[in-house]
Amino acid sequence: MKMSKQFPLNALRVFESAARQMSFTKAGEELGLTQTAVSYQIKLLEDTLKEQLFLRRPRQVSLTEAGERLAPRLTEAFAIMESAVSSLSNAAESTLIVHSTATFAAQWLARHLGAFQLENPGIAVRLETSQDMIDFSRAQADVAIRSGKGDWPGLNQHFLMRNHFTPMLSPDLAATIGGVKTPEDILKLRIIDPGDPWWPCWLAAAGLPDVDLTGRPVSKYGVQTLEASAAIAGQGVAILQPEFYAADIALGRLIQPFDILGNDGSDYWLVYPEARRNSKKIRAFRDFLLKTMPASG
Repeated sequence: MKMSKQFPLNALRVFESAARQMSFTKAGEELGLTQTAVSYQIKLLEDTLKEQLFLRRPRQVSLTEAGERLAPRLTEAFAIMESAVSSLSNAAESTLIVHSTATFAAQWLARHLGAFQLENPGIAVRLETSQDMIDFSRAQADVAIRSGKGDWPGLNQHFLMRNHFTPMLSPDLAATIGGVKTPEDILKLRIIDPGDPWWPCWLAAAGLPDVDLTGRPVSKYGVQTLEASAAIAGQGVAILQPEFYAADIALGRLIQPFDILGNDGSDYWLVYPEARRNSKKIRAFRDFLLKTMPASG
């Protein structure tokens, strides 16, 4: 018999449960239905198939010949479907898709993912980077590292670190003007991306609120990691997050002339949909980040 799109799949499920347990009452308990609803679904299936599937007797039911032929096939079919869904669910829980800004991924996250996977060998991590703020309803991602104020409705949000910034440059470039001793000395050098809104924020914090960087040669690299590479190469002064470049400072590739830090109110956060808060892989990643992240007030 060819089944139409309106074929009563729910009725098949009810029949399979009743046939397996030989009881309309137990089928109702298993499926959360009343005995009347179970009887209705089975009658609907019988009317669709034009076959009687159960013999009804007082306080007892038994399968007809047609019911005996159908029941084991349905039990097998539902077991296959349940196995497929379980397999898909297990696969989804074994892979964590992390979306991050490129700089955070390159300068912090990539260095720590190995430790996370050693602690959680059953979870594979797929890291994707973009400067765009993803929409969880459209993008394939479990969690995201976002830079912002932590005010995203519908998302669980965990503070990770302050997104503060300060000028950094190569020691060789600083030596070309006899060293960088005051904030005004920065202005004697080429500025990498003078249009970056972090610059006026930092200059104001350094006591230079009226400095106008317009008219300077424009260089826009798009991501902080590339600006840092340009600064290491001596191409100018970049404004960077110092925590990300501690190794470069230790190696003498960059210097941080001042302790003055700017902050535009935008910090790093771990976010994920509230509906996913009980996911084991997300909880594991959240707990790992929060214990590994350096204290930052």
